[in-house]
Amino acid sequence: MIPPSFDYHAPKSVGEAVSLLGSLGSDAKILAGGHSLLPMMKLRFAQPAHLIDINRIPELRGICEDGPDVVIGAMTVENELIRSALLQAKVPLLAEAPRLIADPQVRNRGTMGGDIAHGDPANDHPALSLAVDATFVLEGPQGRRTVKADDFFLGTYATALAEDEIMVAIRVPAFAAGTGWAYEKLKRKTGDWATAGAAVVLRMSAGTVTHARIGLTNVGPTALRAIGAEEALIGKPLSDASINAAADAAMAICDPAEDLRGDVEYKTAMAGQMIKRAIRAAAARCA
Repeated sequence: MIPPSFDYHAPKSVGEAVSLLGSLGSDAKILAGGHSLLPMMKLRFAQPAHLIDINRIPELRGICEDGPDVVIGAMTVENELIRSALLQAKVPLLAEAPRLIADPQVRNRGTMGGDIAHGDPANDHPALSLAVDATFVLEGPQGRRTVKADDFFLGTYATALAEDEIMVAIRVPAFAAGTGWAYEKLKRKTGDWATAGAAVVLRMSAGTVTHARIGLTNVGPTALRAIGAEEALIGKPLSDASINAAADAAMAICDPAEDLRGDVEYKTAMAGQMIKRAIRAAAARCA
């Protein structure tokens, strides 16, 4: 299907883009990678009168260090994350996990910020952001503000990003020495969204878990942080019993939508399996 007509805008700076958003209001949509918005426009589920293409804003791309954090421009594409030597050294989960996102064509175009800002619980970066304790930098008419990933996702396609704001960057604390990490994702085929996914960041000392953060993909109306699962691990030796307890706690908060990927019971059970796999894989990387 062909989308309805719209006006196209290509700002060259964040300030210009924010100004356009302010003047055009709710009739405007931001175009990043386009893999979510354009299909919705073709189906006429979304019918913006104005498209603001932010691909020509160089300050929105790139990966750099800023003190203890790694800063990722919101328009950085998946393949740039995969290739980044800085991410591989400092936050390797964000260099490895994008290999499981969609397919090579999508990874050449799809952006980290677009994936997050869309607010789709089936997208991968929301759960990854929860696991790595990310902070999002947003810019609007009143300037810049930051929002923790824990506070950003409000519901399906609903986030703390205001209509007149743009996501500028993602800030992530560099992993401490000895951090283990993993993202496990069950999907039917290459390019599909997850039936269920789990991102885990783990640290251990003398066989005891000292730090755990767990994010879940596509098993609720938003990406979920499994705090109960984290609490089932922290302060305890890693064992089959503690891993099972973490999986049970994670499954208790799952509320997936039934679709062609499975019913509620199956998706919830698969979330438990992804949690177990991810915990074991993360623990194996702790050193």
